[in-house]
Amino acid sequence: MKKYKITHKITADFIAEIIVNEDQIDASINDLKEYKKPNSKFEYTMLKGTESVTQTTYEQYDEKPDNSDKERTSD
Repeated sequence: MKKYKITHKITADFIAEIIVNEDQIDASINDLKEYKKPNSKFEYTMLKGTESVTQTTYEQYDEKPDNSDKERTSD
């Protein structure tokens, strides 16, 4: 029986949260220092219902590595 690998490219809205000590930011001047942008230290929660599929592909799947002869189909 053939197997297929299905891949969805999605977009969604997330909330990124972290708890820090007061000496890690400067609240008096709104300086978040190293926490200005979320990184791997943050916990992420996807907002339900915000996901949207932007592209879907599927290809025949086998367990052999680097099989570039497979025909891909995209919509």
